[in-house]
Amino acid sequence: MRSGRKVGLLLGRPQIFDVTLVVLLCLPSLIVLPFTLLDDDPDTAMRAGLFLLAVPPLLARRRHPVPVAVVIAALDIAGRLTITPSLSILAAIALYGLGRHTTTRRALASSLLPVTAAYAVTSSASLTAGPQSSGAFAFGALFPLVLTGAGLLARSRAETRRLKESIRTEEAVQAERRRIARELHDVVAHHITVVSALVGGARVTLPTEPPEATQALLAAEQSARQALTEMRHLLKVLRADGSGGGEATGVGTAELPTLVEQAGAAGAPAELVVEGEPVPLPAAVDRAVYRIVQEALTNTRRHAPGSRALVRIGYGEQEVEVEVLDDGPVTVPPSPGGFGLVGMAERVALCGGSLDAGPGPAGGFRVHARLPL
Repeated sequence: MRSGRKVGLLLGRPQIFDVTLVVLLCLPSLIVLPFTLLDDDPDTAMRAGLFLLAVPPLLARRRHPVPVAVVIAALDIAGRLTITPSLSILAAIALYGLGRHTTTRRALASSLLPVTAAYAVTSSASLTAGPQSSGAFAFGALFPLVLTGAGLLARSRAETRRLKESIRTEEAVQAERRRIARELHDVVAHHITVVSALVGGARVTLPTEPPEATQALLAAEQSARQALTEMRHLLKVLRADGSGGGEATGVGTAELPTLVEQAGAAGAPAELVVEGEPVPLPAAVDRAVYRIVQEALTNTRRHAPGSRALVRIGYGEQEVEVEVLDDGPVTVPPSPGGFGLVGMAERVALCGGSLDAGPGPAGGFRVHARLPL
């Protein structure tokens, strides 16, 4: 099953797919051509040779769709008039690529209309004059139009999917930023409250002389309270979109053992390894570590059910390192629809760190982040 998935991933790459397609198309003609030469069958040899001549341009159909479509269509029309129709499949691929990889206006203006006219005239002339001529003319005209139209439709749908994906990604980024803001609000509000209380206590207990010191402490206390009030108003604005605020915000590295245990109970066995001497982390980094591990274990459970995961936290002098590696069959990032990697990247960027997510060195999926202290 894993080998089949790897083959699918390779064929999903345009260059590898095109080379594979060209090789498969050339193979029958390469096998037939020597026998036709030995059997003194010039017609079959000419058809095989013409086919081999027309196949290689397909390698450039994505970068240069117009010239490739014109060249292969010209060879197809020449074959129809001189030998037998033998390049229709190549012409179909090239005409589809014309619509798939270029704009509608360019396809119509530069090649499609002349090609359509040539096919219509060729199809009509290839049959004897009579009632069949009009039908052959219409069929020849529809041949390039239908195939190019199918390519244009596929390109339009792909662009629509990319646009929707971009919108969903942006929405996921904004949602993650709102959640980060709510978590940071709790942290900053706590510190501002402490500062306000300390300044207020100092103002009350310290001597009233000189009066400038009392006024300075009073101004500092009022500024702290005003900042706290404005932060609360900001949080109300962030929650006004209905995104809710029920997520647990008091999370951090201290809760990682519980998180790993919960993952195992949910069917995704995981092991936590701590390297180095644990040190207190800044609040944003502390929450980022927890969220990265949480999302990575969720992705493992969702995309590689039954696999085991290793969670490694490494404390250094200037950074903390987070790695989550599973042994499942997933060899590519999780497909769009869940945006866990987007949220990870947003949190890591907020902390000034770096994130790497992709296939593990021995298979499975690996999430690796470095967060400066």
